[in-house]
Amino acid sequence: MPKVLISDKMDPRAAEIFRERGVEVDEITGKTPDELKAIIGEYDGLAIRSSTKVTKDILEHATNLKVVGRAGIGVDNVDIPAASAKGVVVMNTPFGNSITTAEHAIALMFALARQLPEADASTQAGKWEKNRFMGVEMTAKTLGLIGAGNIGSIVADRALGLKMKVVAFDPFLTEERAVELGVTKVTLDELLARADFITLHTPLTDQTRNILSAENLAKTKKGVRIVNCARGGLIDEAALKAGLDSGHIAGAALDVFVTEPAKESPLFGTPNFISTPHLGASTTEAQVNVAIQVAEQMADYLVSGGVTNALNMPSLSAEEAPKLRPYMGLAEKLGSLVGQLSHGAIDRISIHREGAAADLNPKPITSAVLTGFLGTQTATVNMVNAPVLARDRGVEVREIRTEREGDYHTLLRVAVRTADGERSAVGTLFGDSAPRLVELFGIKVEADLAGPMIYVVNEDAPGFIGRIGTLLGEAGVNIGTFHLGRREAGGEAVLLLSVDETVDAALLAKVKALPGVKTAMALSF
Repeated sequence: MPKVLISDKMDPRAAEIFRERGVEVDEITGKTPDELKAIIGEYDGLAIRSSTKVTKDILEHATNLKVVGRAGIGVDNVDIPAASAKGVVVMNTPFGNSITTAEHAIALMFALARQLPEADASTQAGKWEKNRFMGVEMTAKTLGLIGAGNIGSIVADRALGLKMKVVAFDPFLTEERAVELGVTKVTLDELLARADFITLHTPLTDQTRNILSAENLAKTKKGVRIVNCARGGLIDEAALKAGLDSGHIAGAALDVFVTEPAKESPLFGTPNFISTPHLGASTTEAQVNVAIQVAEQMADYLVSGGVTNALNMPSLSAEEAPKLRPYMGLAEKLGSLVGQLSHGAIDRISIHREGAAADLNPKPITSAVLTGFLGTQTATVNMVNAPVLARDRGVEVREIRTEREGDYHTLLRVAVRTADGERSAVGTLFGDSAPRLVELFGIKVEADLAGPMIYVVNEDAPGFIGRIGTLLGEAGVNIGTFHLGRREAGGEAVLLLSVDETVDAALLAKVKALPGVKTAMALSF
C-alpha cells in the first residue's frame, strides 16, 4: 500500500481522501529539515503547503519518494530540477484558490478607497476623526489590470459589477478575449496613465520582475491606488514608499513582499499603506479545495499512475511515453523559442507534424509546445493546464499533419500569428532523440537549443562575426556553438550563439550597438 506524509497543516479532508483511495497517510507537521530527512525515506508521497521546503538535501534522503503534491499554486519551496533528477513528480493545484485571491484584491481596493484600517484604528482610539477620512468612490473609476489570466479575469468581472471601467495589459490577451471579458486591451504605458486603481495578477518572471519600477510608477496617474496579491518582486518597494511619501500614490496595499515572512519593511507605518500576510488564498473554501485536489491527484498517481497538474511530467500512457518523450522535448523547446522571440498579442498558434511525427498522438506534442510557449510568461503552466490557459487567453490552436516526408524523416513546425505577421521555428530529431533547430523565421539554420543563447538578426556583411566574437571575448563570455543562417548573400542573416553564462543587459546593449545589427536578444532553455 502506498504511503503519504502530510507535512504541513492541511484540511482533514485530504487525509480522508487518501485513505478512501487505498493510500496510507501520516499527518506529521512542524518538523525541522533534519527531522524530515530522518523520516522521509518511509514515504511514497509528500503533501505540502508553503512551510515545508523540499530541498535537494531532503530529496536525497527520500529513497522511496515518487510524488510531491503542493496544495496551492506556488512551488518556490520545491527544488523541481532536483526532484526531476530523482524521478519525483511535482504537482500543484493551480486553480484551487483563484476566486479567493481575486476577492482579496477587491477587498483591498475597497480598504484603500475608504481608508478602512486607519479609520478603524482612529475610531477605536476614541478620536472620531470623521473629517480626516475622505474616501473615493470606485464607481466609474478606471481599474488597470496587469495580467488578465485566470485570477485577473475574475477581478475584471467583479470590477465591472461595481461599474468600474477596466483596462488590461497582458502580452497574451487578444482583442477577442478582451471583448469577451468586457475590458479594453492597452499597452502598459497607457494603463499607467489611465488607471485610478492598479491590481497585479501576473507571476514573477524575468519579464515581470519590478514591472512597477520607479520609472513606471512615475508614469502613473497622480492619486493612483495600487494592489498586489500576486507575487513579491513585481513592485519596487522602495520606489513605492517614495511615491506614497510624496503623495503621488494615494494608497497601496500589499499581500505579498519581496522577502517573506515580512517581519520588517520600510513601508510599514507609511500613511495610506495597507499590508496583509499573504492571505490571498486564506479562506476556508480555498483551503478545502486545494487539499481535496492535491489528495485526489496524488492518490490517482500512486494507485493508478494517472498524472494531473504535474510541473515536470507530461500526461502520458505507459505505451506512448518512450516514443513521445523526445518529440515532446523538441516541441517544448520550439514553443519556448517562438514565445521568447514573439512580441504582442498572439491569437493563433499552429503545430505542424510532418513525416514520422505525423503518426504520433498530437495532444502531448501540442501540450508540450504550449507549455514551452506559455512558460515564457507564466510560472504555473504545465502539460495539463497549458491548453486551458491558451483557451482562456483566446489563443486558437491548430494541429496540422502531413504524412509525406520532405528533406527530413521527421519534422515539427511551430508558428504563431501576431500583429507583425507570422513567426515560425522548425525542428527535427537526429537519431530519433536529439532535438535540433533547422529553420527560424523562414531562414535555414542548424542549431542545438540548450542553455543560454544570444539571438541576433543582422545585415550579412564582412567582418560581423569577428566583431561579435571580439566583443564577447573582451567581456569574458565563452562561445559554445556558433550557428549562422541567411536568406541570400548580402541580405538578412540570423545568428544563434550558445554561451556558457547568461548574458546581462549591459552586454546585450553592446551587441545591439554593433554595426548592422537589427535585433539582439538573450534566450534561455
